Amino acid sequence: MKEKKRQSPAKGRIVYRGPFFVLRELPGTVSGEKTKKWIVLEHPGAAAAVPVLPGGKIVLVRQYRPAIGKRTLEIPAGKLEPGESAESCLQRELAEEIGRRAGRLEHLASFHPSFGISDEIIHVFLASGLTEAKAETGDESRIETVILPLPKIERLIAAGEITDAKTIIGVAAARARLKD
Repeated sequence: MKEKKRQSPAKGRIVYRGPFFVLRELPGTVSGEKTKKWIVLEHPGAAAAVPVLPGGKIVLVRQYRPAIGKRTLEIPAGKLEPGESAESCLQRELAEEIGRRAGRLEHLASFHPSFGISDEIIHVFLASGLTEAKAETGDESRIETVILPLPKIERLIAAGEITDAKTIIGVAAARARLKD
């Protein structure tokens, strides 16, 4: 799945350019009358995987997320590099975060986590046929690997203990695919 070059909805002034995203101020009108300015976060996109082990258990990662000030339990994921396919991104991230490579990647869903403020799109895959892999780059030393059965993950989601959107969507889509 090659990531298509995305266009900004309009040209506007760059307010901030960081290593992972750009904030752009976009002018516009509301109902053809009132002039308004939007601040939009432009993001290169990401890929995430629901890694399934033989027997159906899922590999998750626990890591600290500064934006919410706590450690989270989520599926492995990473930001797309320029020109990188979602599949290539995932193989790199799986090696870095869980020390494995997928023999098979099946696309489950693509979604915009917050299109009210951002153009980010996340591509979610089911990863199977996992084998050991060595990470070539990345500093994932603070990531803990957690292996759980799918029903336990669904209970954690229902209890509000897993609140990560990509994980909730990935687990729901994986459940539907694994039933087939």
